[in-house]
Amino acid sequence: SDTYHARGAYFASHGYAFALVDVRGRGNSGGEFEPFANDPRDGYDVVESLAKQPFCDGKVAMWGGSYAGFDQWATAKEFPPHLATIVPAAAAHPGLDYPSTQNVGLTYDMQWYTLTSGHAAQDNLFADQKFWRTKFLDAYKKHIPFKSLDSFVGNPSLNFQRILKHPLVDAYYDAMVPTREQFQKITLPILTITAQYDGDELGALSYYRDHLANASPGARAKHFLIIGPWDHAGTRTPTDEVAGIKFGPAAVIDLNDLHRQWYDWTMKNGPRPEFLKNQVAYYLLAPGNSGANGEWKYADSFETLVANPQSFHLDSKNGDANGVFRSGSLTETRANEGSDTFIYDPLDTTRGETVDGIDPKEKTAGIDQTYALSIGKDGLVYHTEPLPKETPLIGCPAVTLWVSIDTPDVDLSANLYEIQPDGTSIALWSDTRRLRYRESLREQKLVKPGAIVRCDFNPGLFVARRLMKGSRLRLVISSPNSIHLEKNYCSGGIVAEETAKDARTCHVQVYHDATHPSTIQLPIREPTTLQK
Repeated sequence: SDTYHARGAYFASHGYAFALVDVRGRGNSGGEFEPFANDPRDGYDVVESLAKQPFCDGKVAMWGGSYAGFDQWATAKEFPPHLATIVPAAAAHPGLDYPSTQNVGLTYDMQWYTLTSGHAAQDNLFADQKFWRTKFLDAYKKHIPFKSLDSFVGNPSLNFQRILKHPLVDAYYDAMVPTREQFQKITLPILTITAQYDGDELGALSYYRDHLANASPGARAKHFLIIGPWDHAGTRTPTDEVAGIKFGPAAVIDLNDLHRQWYDWTMKNGPRPEFLKNQVAYYLLAPGNSGANGEWKYADSFETLVANPQSFHLDSKNGDANGVFRSGSLTETRANEGSDTFIYDPLDTTRGETVDGIDPKEKTAGIDQTYALSIGKDGLVYHTEPLPKETPLIGCPAVTLWVSIDTPDVDLSANLYEIQPDGTSIALWSDTRRLRYRESLREQKLVKPGAIVRCDFNPGLFVARRLMKGSRLRLVISSPNSIHLEKNYCSGGIVAEETAKDARTCHVQVYHDATHPSTIQLPIREPTTLQK
């Protein structure tokens, strides 16, 4: 709780009693810390306890991001009578972006479980990126099974072992988040905050969509959405640049002040915050990468904002799309025949060593092209023709691939970039899928070798950028082979238990013919015919 001392002081100086609460088993709170599991009922108890205090007028609001964003939804679903409003920022969503991303495990889990492995936070160890990169790279090169990562880094973890028992979305995670019936009954004012480079954007937007899909018109009218350009931390303390991508000065808004205005409006009958000019506020990134002229825009509804993307079809000449300089194409015309092939060898550690490595690229990751430029037989690259004019890209890209493989399973990733006329690369969007979960995150269906199956990359992640005249869009398809992800050895077994002895090289064929049109949905706002 001490982490947020400065926030507490800010709100206290503006007339609000601000209580910083450690979750069960952390900091000054007793009990055992089981991430996310006890927070719904504990949240109810905290709200009702605070409401009875002499310093409280009976109205309780919540503040916080990431885990503390989740806590707000977890508390709201229990309907404490005195909860007046929530402002969940970058809210983690168990089953979607915690503890894995769409059922693909993250080595970061062990970094976070180490941070939270005692009552006191292990802040310095958690922040030692060189230590973690070195450990994760070592485990990766030695093909340590994912389930042994906690022991390998020197910190056996009950919480890490616990989540390995739940590799799919199941009742364990369902109990942590609102049900459909609970979303229907949540009527309090809500301000959802996320961002285009927020690692929990998937979770934050899922709560938002699920609430709007089930709530009454009156409740929907009281739910506002802000999508900034920032990264995860920026959803609480905005910056004007992340990973080499510049946003511009308009991106730096005072979120403490916005929270205060929101609480004044919803709890003290003050005016609506001036910043919230409409139901949805989003940041439109400017062309180029100077950051100048980025601006806030508004929409009546998120659903309308992201509607009607354009379809572009994957194609190639002679089945060759294996590299940036011999790429396939993204075209508005559907291909009649053809397919492209790449190879994923789980025992090849070259990519993890050269692209991830122990030389961190965090400061330039958003504009770094090492990954795309290193693609050879282990991936596919597709480009559009140059844009004939400056073009807004506003909405949620989605990719549909028709694929066949010669193993029971494989992981696939799709990454989208803007390649500007001078060659600058801007990371726009990415998604990863484990093919056995292609139909549902709740059940696995291994692939029959040779069968053509459909894999959809549709996370609903939002992008808003004005693309430069002359830019191309680049789509990179590959199998992730990274120190940051649980490695799939393609045996079809329990992935967390696989090691080098289970490894099978996978040949992935991506089809783009009349029957199997692999496509990307691009939210280009102005219909445009690309130059030929």
